[in-house]
Amino acid sequence: MKKLQFFFPLHKTAFFAIIYIHKREMRRNLLFLAVISVFVPNLAHSACSRANLSRCLDSACAINLSSNPAARCQYCGTADAGTPPTKNAMKSVSVGAAAKYNISDKDLKKAPTDPGARYVWATTKCVEMVAGCTPDDVTDTYDKLIEQSCTAAGISAQMSVLKDNIKKTKTKTTCSSEISNCVIGDKRCGDDFGACETDADFNKFFSACAAEITGCDQYASDIRAELVASRDSAIKNSAAMIDGIAKSYQDARKTRENSAYALCANNSGRDACISKICNERMPNNCGAGHADEKSMATQLCKYYDTACATIK
Repeated sequence: MKKLQFFFPLHKTAFFAIIYIHKREMRRNLLFLAVISVFVPNLAHSACSRANLSRCLDSACAINLSSNPAARCQYCGTADAGTPPTKNAMKSVSVGAAAKYNISDKDLKKAPTDPGARYVWATTKCVEMVAGCTPDDVTDTYDKLIEQSCTAAGISAQMSVLKDNIKKTKTKTTCSSEISNCVIGDKRCGDDFGACETDADFNKFFSACAAEITGCDQYASDIRAELVASRDSAIKNSAAMIDGIAKSYQDARKTRENSAYALCANNSGRDACISKICNERMPNNCGAGHADEKSMATQLCKYYDTACATIK
């Protein structure tokens, strides 16, 4: 087989993922084959097991590798490496616990046949299946294996094009997180959406964030709808909380008023005050022959008369 160059003239099919995205009718499809980069802000990921990542990628890209050294290049490299000799699903490349990282035969039947698209598809699946791994791990771990396979097929391969193409895509989870953090920033809507109560304000900030966060165009509509729902809920909950606080103050005030009325009824509050002072402060407990103590206790409790006269 004659040795092929990596970059071809513009009128020919470009190598790897460029083949896929340069086809007008397939361009949008690649955008939806978003590569999973397991990402949640402020949370640490578990370390990527590149051995398990390679096993997973092999289950889609190294079918019948033992009898076909060019398999990785043919399945996930370039169509110029030729058509793989068989389309049969690969038998498990490993046994035991590691086998759980193989893409299933059922999913393999859905895999793209174009090598560039299949590389993106396999990357998406395997980053989902092997915890902690990202597209960069795929690039660092697997691209050299595809290069070796392409060399076996007589093709000089460069993988940087694939890496650049992968980085142009993001998952919905990543896009939602990045755009949401942007929208609720202090200089935009705020985490309570207080600065975005009107649709005009919200749309202004969302549009700015959608333009700032690249690689998320295909998810923008869904993310906007989710953020609008979050905003409406936050505003509604905020209003309900304010109403609740106001009601609690009203209830407390009403309770105090009722208590005051009860103390003023039949002078019960004043009489209880006089009795307490007599029993606890007067030497003779305001008993017979000690009218002066009773008079003093009555004066000390006079404030009840003044207060009750105010609320009647």
